[in-house]
Amino acid sequence: MNDNFALPIKGVLNKLSVKDLNIKGKRLFIRVDFNVPLDENLNITDDRRIRSALSTINYAIDEGSKVIIASHLGRPKGKVDKRYSLASVSRRLQRLIKKEVTFLPDCIGPKTEEAVSKMSDGDIILLENLRFHIEEEKNDEEFSKSLAKLADYFINDAFGAAHRSHASTVGITKHITSASGFLLQKEIDYLQGVINQPVRPFVAILGGAKVSGKIDVIRNLEEKVDKVIVGGGMAYTFLKAMGFNVGDSLVEKDMLDLANDIRKGVMSKGIKFYLPVDCVISQSIEPGAETKLVTAQEIPNGWKAVDIGPASVKLFSEALESAKTILWNGPMGVFEVDAFSRGTFAIAHSVADAYALTIVGGGDTDLAVGRAGVSESISFISTGGGAALELLEGKDLPGLVALTEK
Repeated sequence: MNDNFALPIKGVLNKLSVKDLNIKGKRLFIRVDFNVPLDENLNITDDRRIRSALSTINYAIDEGSKVIIASHLGRPKGKVDKRYSLASVSRRLQRLIKKEVTFLPDCIGPKTEEAVSKMSDGDIILLENLRFHIEEEKNDEEFSKSLAKLADYFINDAFGAAHRSHASTVGITKHITSASGFLLQKEIDYLQGVINQPVRPFVAILGGAKVSGKIDVIRNLEEKVDKVIVGGGMAYTFLKAMGFNVGDSLVEKDMLDLANDIRKGVMSKGIKFYLPVDCVISQSIEPGAETKLVTAQEIPNGWKAVDIGPASVKLFSEALESAKTILWNGPMGVFEVDAFSRGTFAIAHSVADAYALTIVGGGDTDLAVGRAGVSESISFISTGGGAALELLEGKDLPGLVALTEK
């Protein structure tokens, strides 16, 4: 954890917190985001999302609550699918909190209600995957009521699902007093806080595949940042719009005029706008494919950019040296392939080494930072991809709006 800088300002979340409630002896329905990656043997490969929720769960246990935990996992499409069972999550959670966790085979129904009614203070139940019921994603009223009747209070600690209007994030709040958990509050503090009042200079690094996915982020940040660094596939739409040959690199042809307008608009405000000056190119994104290093303005036809090159790494890294706040969303290339990962990993190290408040969120950037081995040196890594992106775009998140006002 990089603690060189404190959080610049707390985000605005005028909603009840779990700390505002008298939860001793009460049943808490805690919605978490345990949508963890699994390997082919259904073993958890990264439990960060589980560990991120432990502060709220442990607080509830320490306060003598009866803790009912609910989550989704994957996309089972409203049907029971063993591949998406939370059974393995239950075992991992039990090891992490060093306390027995009772795993129930369903999230609603008479047997679930009976098990909940027999809970003692400090007991923990993990319900089976919410998305085994089609009603969850449809925000069904009766399903919401069935979830709400299990508890005295609802605690939303699932930032990663806060942008979804589902039964367990929005519907349930109509029937029960609802509050935020510690992780949800922390996400808002960092992501909204950095937007509202960053310590300057403030640098935003934006990567990923498409400009269209980041337009609203750029527009929301352009009044607040001092520098914008653009990498990943989206950079080549900007370069193409400037008249450069980008070969077969990913380009959104219908976004060319808008990309030019965005770049010129940002620069007209005195904000420095950085694009790659060199790149690694290949004819395919398969492992073992031939690669070349060329300037970003002269990519031959038949070749596509798959990573930023060393000159771009140097340029971007130097732009980060004076930063006091860095926000990074989106990788610099196809980092999933080892041969195309060097640029993304180099930027990860530059961000980690910066004497700044560093925030990573969305667009697989958290995965890239983890693979680069610098997670512990980042001030804050968001647990919510889509939710983080929508918050950075300035949008309201349904799961936050639905919580009970203070």
